[in-house]
Amino acid sequence: MAPTTPTRMLLSGFLGAALLFPVPLAAPAAADARIIDYHGLRLTLPDGWRVVDLDRDPTACLRLDLPTLYLGHAGTQSACTGRAVADRADTLHLEPLDGAPPRADIPTIDVPGAAVPSVDEAPADSNELRYELRRAGVMATISYGDTPDLVRELLAAAARALPAPPPGQGAAVAEPALAPAAPKPRTAQEPFTGEGFDACTAPTQKAMDTWRAGSPFGAIGVYIGGRARACAQPQLTAGWVERQTAAGWHLMPIWVGRQPWSNSGSGLSTDPSEADGQGRSAADGAVDAARSLGLAEGTVLYNDLENYTDRALWDAPVVAYLTGWTQRLHELGYRSAAYVSASSGAKALSAHYHQAPDAMPDVLWVARWNLSASVGDADMGLPEGTAQWAGPRRAHQFRGDHDATYGGVTINIDRNWVEVDPAALGPVGGILPLS
Repeated sequence: MAPTTPTRMLLSGFLGAALLFPVPLAAPAAADARIIDYHGLRLTLPDGWRVVDLDRDPTACLRLDLPTLYLGHAGTQSACTGRAVADRADTLHLEPLDGAPPRADIPTIDVPGAAVPSVDEAPADSNELRYELRRAGVMATISYGDTPDLVRELLAAAARALPAPPPGQGAAVAEPALAPAAPKPRTAQEPFTGEGFDACTAPTQKAMDTWRAGSPFGAIGVYIGGRARACAQPQLTAGWVERQTAAGWHLMPIWVGRQPWSNSGSGLSTDPSEADGQGRSAADGAVDAARSLGLAEGTVLYNDLENYTDRALWDAPVVAYLTGWTQRLHELGYRSAAYVSASSGAKALSAHYHQAPDAMPDVLWVARWNLSASVGDADMGLPEGTAQWAGPRRAHQFRGDHDATYGGVTINIDRNWVEVDPAALGPVGGILPLS
């Protein structure tokens, strides 16, 4: 039976991917070292790293909570589960430049030679970076917990070890990939009432088309960034957003920022004034990601804030974080939403609603896994007969992690009932209601 106060953290012991154990190379290695060759890049992996061959297992999930070297283009990632993680790990994904998707949610750094530049921190607060290694013909995507230093140096050492070109010949350097043109802003949230789903990673186009034709869903929650995001998003591009919008999907873009747990990398401050600033910073990152994906101003952006049990400790900072998030989004011309648990975040926001109604999220999305496809007050964890978030301003996640199959395509999803009409929310930041 599904819990009523779900926590959707990944279980760190679950592998869920095929492992590749490479044949040792001729050069001797220390007893505890593992050496991998990929397109001329020679990497010596730290202890405890997995190696996942995506060509051998196209369903494998590019998880960001286990130290892993991923090789090859990502596949369907249909095995992905979970949504938020407390501890992000160092990971490295290497794939041929030819066929690497034009990711919009991660900054890409052009590397024409063997020197991989140091970057203090990835923009947009998602702790991910891409390096276009043109000399090797490889796209390298790194993710990290607190700093990128370890995994960047792992990559840099491999790039420095690339064979030198023959005397008198220059190195064969691929032309830099053309930066994708700025996407045309689009409305991706027509008024919607009905069932929706969210998955840890954006499904393939084939899966989306199959489910559009044969499933009951018309809305999809997609994770666009944040330092607690659990899965990589190799399918998520501005083109992906454009295609789903054209097909009639109602998109629910989700930011997985700081969480009500004690963790230096992903934890929320217990000081409400600091939490307010963290919420505003999260809004900056979410808007950067939304713009890169072509999501127009006026779009509702959702902040995923997981369940907590110590309300005496966390209620005040949670409210400060989500009101800071809301106010900053409004300043930037976007609308605000919060994903919270019925037993914690929803009760905290409801209890403080009268103090700052204009700073409350425009839309409330509540997790209560009671199998009731309804946004009634009881299902949302709100006082009976309340006017809070009345009208088309609610969503209810009524069933958690489970596999669903339509048209022969299986995806691990959460299931939701959605009643959201951005046009009914009124203007924000000078932006007229979406039509």
